[in-house]
This record gives sequence, C-alpha cells and structure tokens, in this order.
Amino acid sequence: MVNADKKEVLESLLGFIYGGEAGRRTLSALLSLLDTAKRGPGLHLFTHQDAFLISYGDMLSGAAEESGLSRLGKFLERRNQGSFTYLHILPFHPYTSDDGFSVVNYREVDPRFGSWDDIAALGSRFKLVFDFVVNHGSVQSPWFRGFLAGDDAYARWYTTRPEDYDSSSVVRPRTHPLLTPFVQRDGTTVYVWTTFSADQVDYDFSNPAVLLEFVRIFLEFVQGGARIIRLDAIGYLWKTDGHPCIHHPKTHAVVKLFRAIAGALDLDVLILTETNVPHLQNVAYFGDGDEAHMVYNFALPPLVLHTLLSGDAAPLRAWAKTLPPPETGWFFLNYLASHDGIGLIPAKGLVDDAAFAATIAEARKRGALVSYKDTPNGPIPYELNCSYLSIVAPPSLGSAEIRARAFLASHGALFALSGLPAVYFHSWIGSEAWTEGPELLGYNRAVNRERPPVDSVEKELDDPHSLRSLVYRGINHFLQFRKAEEAFSPQVAQKVLDADGAVFALLRGPVVSAGSAEKRWVLCAQNLGGSPAAVQLREAGIAPDTIALEPWETRWIALGDGERWELSTAKGPAAG
Repeated sequence: MVNADKKEVLESLLGFIYGGEAGRRTLSALLSLLDTAKRGPGLHLFTHQDAFLISYGDMLSGAAEESGLSRLGKFLERRNQGSFTYLHILPFHPYTSDDGFSVVNYREVDPRFGSWDDIAALGSRFKLVFDFVVNHGSVQSPWFRGFLAGDDAYARWYTTRPEDYDSSSVVRPRTHPLLTPFVQRDGTTVYVWTTFSADQVDYDFSNPAVLLEFVRIFLEFVQGGARIIRLDAIGYLWKTDGHPCIHHPKTHAVVKLFRAIAGALDLDVLILTETNVPHLQNVAYFGDGDEAHMVYNFALPPLVLHTLLSGDAAPLRAWAKTLPPPETGWFFLNYLASHDGIGLIPAKGLVDDAAFAATIAEARKRGALVSYKDTPNGPIPYELNCSYLSIVAPPSLGSAEIRARAFLASHGALFALSGLPAVYFHSWIGSEAWTEGPELLGYNRAVNRERPPVDSVEKELDDPHSLRSLVYRGINHFLQFRKAEEAFSPQVAQKVLDADGAVFALLRGPVVSAGSAEKRWVLCAQNLGGSPAAVQLREAGIAPDTIALEPWETRWIALGDGERWELSTAKGPAAG
C-alpha cells in the first residue's frame, strides 16, 4: 500500500502528464499495479570503493557452446580483481539493429547472449545496471506488428504524424527523415516517428497504456536484479507539435514518476538519465532532487580529448570549477568512452569554437570518424566515433609504455573527479580502433564495438609489455588506490587547482576517518600534455610548493594520519 504522501506525489505527476480525468484513471491503474508489487529494502548509497564497468553481454567471442554472458562472467572472475563493483550490461534483449537498442522483447534475454540465469549469476558478484530503452523499439516487435495489423490493443502505441508534417522545429540527433512510412494490413500507409533510425519506432507516451506497460517492465527489471536503471535517450520521449520535442516538461515528469514509483515501494534502485546534450540541459535532469539520482558527465569526454590533442587544459579546468558541490542523493557518472562515440555537443560553449574545430580535425587525422545531426542550418558534427585510446595515445607517440601513460593520464582526470567513475570494457583492456568494423557492419560506431576472441585478449593481457596489459594494470591500480582512500567518496568535496598548460589538478578532501581527529586529503595531478610541466601547491597548503610532472604523468599523493603515499605513472602504469 502506497502511503498518503507518496500517493500525492504520484497523483500530482500524473495529473500534470495526462490532465484531470485521464490522470485519475491512470493513477488508479498505477496504484493497483503497485499494490501487487514487491517492496524493497530501501536505497543503497555509493562509496569511494564503487566503480562501473560498461560492457555488452557478448563483449568477447569464443566457443560457440558457451553463452556470451557466461564467457564475460568467467573473464571478469579472473580479471576484475575487485576493481569494479557495478556492471552495466548494455541491452541484452532480442533486437534487430543498433547493437541492442532496437528492442524486440524487453522480457527476454537474447539467446545469443544467454539467459536470465546468466544475468543472475553476474548479479551475484556485481550490482547490475540495466538499459531501459523507453523512447523507441524495434519494428519487428510483437507490439509494432500488432499496431500494423490493426490490433486495437496497440492502436495508439506509436507516435504518428501526417506525411506532410512540418518537423522544422524538432531537434534531430540524426540526419535521416523524421517520419518513416509503413503499410498497415488494411493497405493504409502510416507515417511513424523514428528519432534514431527507420528500424526504431517511437512510442506514444500520451497513451497511458504505454506508460503503464513500461512501469510493469521497470518493476520486472528491479526483480531481475537491476540496481540502477539507465533511461536511454530519455530526452526525446514526449512529442508535442510546435515544440522542439526534446526536454519536454512532460518528459521530466515521466522521469520523476519512475523515481517516485521506486520511492513509493522503497526499491533499492537508482535512476540514471542518458541525455547527451549541452551541460546545463543535462544537469537539469537532477530536477529539484526529485528526478534522476545520477546523470552522465557528458562534457567530460570531449573536454579531456580537447586537452590531450591541444595541450590546453584551461577549458577543462574552468568547467570543472563550475561543477556543483557534492550533494547526498544525486551523483555524476564520470566516463570518457562508451559503446557510443564521443559526443561533441556537450562541449558547446565550453571551448572556443575555432580551437575545438582544430581538435576535431586532429582527431580525424588520427582515424576518428564523424557522425552528423540535422539542424535548421544543415548537418553539423554530432560525435566522434573512435577508440579513445587510439585517438589520445596514437602510435605516433612512441612506445607502448608512453602510449599507455598518455591514455592513463586521461583516466587520471576521470578517476579524480567527484562522482562515480565508469570505464568502457574496451578502454579497460586497452583496445585500439576496430578499423574494419564500420565497413563490415555499415555504421561508424562499430569502430569501438569489436567482439575480440577471449583467448587472444587473455594472451595479450598476460604479456607485461603489451599495450593491453599496461593499460589494464594501470586502470586497475588507479581503482585500487581509490578504494583505499575515503577522500574519493562521491560525497567528499573537490577543489580544482589553478595551473597552466595541459595540467589538470585537484584536491579531494578533507575527510576525517572514524576514531581519528586528523584530516586526510588526496592530491590528484595530471599532465595531459607531451612536455614536462609543474603544478603549484601553495593554495593547497601541501609541501613542497611545486611538483614537477613528466610528459603525460599522473601523480596522486595521499596525505594525512601521519603518512604519505603516492601513485605515479612515470614509474610505470602499475607502479605506486
């Protein structure tokens, strides 16, 4: 039974979304659904020991008789060594395109990946993150087939518009036509809204039945082991004529509703929104502490990339100084690479246009591909498709040791920032660009979505001199350092230090450990450039006043409780 205060929140949100009578009917149906749902133990909190690994269920290829999820689990059992506590399994349902993001059936595990038993096995060792692809689904789903067949149950499940619909005001993340024609069983052509591709048809959440079905799936995900639910492409959810159809107030209300449902049942699940947009629009999904628990720090990947390619960390430092202080109850998810490309739009207004254009040009010289989106002024670059390693630490830098150090410097910046760190599987194992991928599969993002043979990966990781091994051991060492220092807790403050050139340095802390009156800090200094540099520490109150940094060196210094210990990648990526 939902208590009165929480019921009032649900009633208010549904009244805003659907209006008086429709809102009341939807509330009644929702409360009936929640009355039969299993209650949870309450919300868990993050600590300095938490880190996320992002992976496909079939990230590694191998023997045909073994499922991808089982193979992944065995690899993680051998290689994780306690570094990651959260596992974000990218969509593992049956799908028809976009490597899982065109879902056919949300209640099944794709047999190519394994089964719900495999998911449960991973959930016994990790806190799991599930993708919730709520904006769109596959044209091959039973729902859409029912829609085309004229089944009344699905009559208003998808967003449609007339063929001559004026979409000039709609914000587009892609360059294909917004509407895709489909022929219904009676011979009528219907034009369906397809934000991301002709294979991904957008749901119509103005129909309460659609929302209620997704609430059921949300609750089933929680029962299936999800501790965090990632709302994919959520910003495009609600469509209204004459509106840009991104960040609609009712979209924000739907996010708040999912959080309110989790709160009403005391579920141990957090809401993470995926909105790859300019920084201020992105952080708006925190709401007033009543919306997303977490948002991606989407500006971080392009700003770190810009620093490494230009040698100028000033935009990164200036942006980091504007980040709000840590607040219990909401968190940034910090990352550099993912299954998608490096979003360029979040850096808009944070870097000089000409300087950022030079960075994009340099990235292209190093092998990055560019994807575009439509705007009223024509297509503009939307994201870089690449291996983060291949772009920030290309072969031209020299030896595997130097390349690893440069790549690890980028992750030093990632791991130092307040929030929760997330690492893409290919970054963790030091993968370079899969240059054959885009031509083989027909889309740019394939360059960073290879499924390499597990035996080959294991062999390279066992070679202490290989680039894979150097990167893998270096990232693990960063994460072990974090786990030992409470100053890296998401709730602990950070101070970005003034510096010059390619240096990005900050101070985490202070913290006072239980049973001790002494304060403890961690200094995190990264030289993201290829020339020697120094960081001044007068404002941090740490002796000595200046610390010298070698090219691409990351140096972390923990101070307090009568001791001082360091990590320095100049002594080798895994040295401390």
